[in-house]
Amino acid sequence: MKISAIIITFNEEENIGACIDSLTEVADEIIVVDSFSSDNTEKICTEKKVRFIKHKFEGYIQQKNFALNLAENNCVLSLDADERLSNELKKEILKKKENLVCDAYLINRLNNFCGKWIKHGVWYPDKKIRLWNKRKGIWGGTNPHDKVIMDDNTTLEVLGGNILHYTVRTREQYQKQMEKFSDIAAQSMKLEGKKSSLLKAYSSGVFAFVRSYIFRLGFLDGSEGFEIAKGYSGYTRMKYLKMLK
Repeated sequence: MKISAIIITFNEEENIGACIDSLTEVADEIIVVDSFSSDNTEKICTEKKVRFIKHKFEGYIQQKNFALNLAENNCVLSLDADERLSNELKKEILKKKENLVCDAYLINRLNNFCGKWIKHGVWYPDKKIRLWNKRKGIWGGTNPHDKVIMDDNTTLEVLGGNILHYTVRTREQYQKQMEKFSDIAAQSMKLEGKKSSLLKAYSSGVFAFVRSYIFRLGFLDGSEGFEIAKGYSGYTRMKYLKMLK
């Protein structure tokens, strides 16, 4: 069975080349949907001879569904530009490729924080559906936390290996991400008619820290686990506070 790989980008010159390279063994078609990057993203994609489409960004979910609709094959594999397929995952996909009997496949995502792979807390195993039959599932969720929503009664299997996610290179970048994502989340929740309060904002922030650092064993990742839990707490608090503005 042929596989279409889809990626969305905006100013991803640092990441997109390695992302594409990790897909070439398993994908029969690679599509990049770009939100009018001003860096070398287009040049890199052109050199690697992938299908490159420019499209106005209206939200993560909307952009990924636009890319999904461009796929020529029913079987799709979706990565973000800062993600790669591990060697074990490539082997798993190639092994399954000739007989993809399930409608969707769950894959663990292993996240990298400032050079360290994080194996506890809310960041791992971070299971995601990233390989699926596009006739039976589309992108949904709440921006910026998009996820693949499958039809009822679809079959699901877990693949070995990991999606390697180079998500944060510096602590400053992490803080900026949490600020940006809390803006998007607050706006999305407002549109959905959700409510907030000061009590909800601060109590949710405290619980987010405890969940990541204690319940999900984030402390086993050392100082990085603490920083992640603190950032997750701040993001949770900020999104509810921003809903009150």
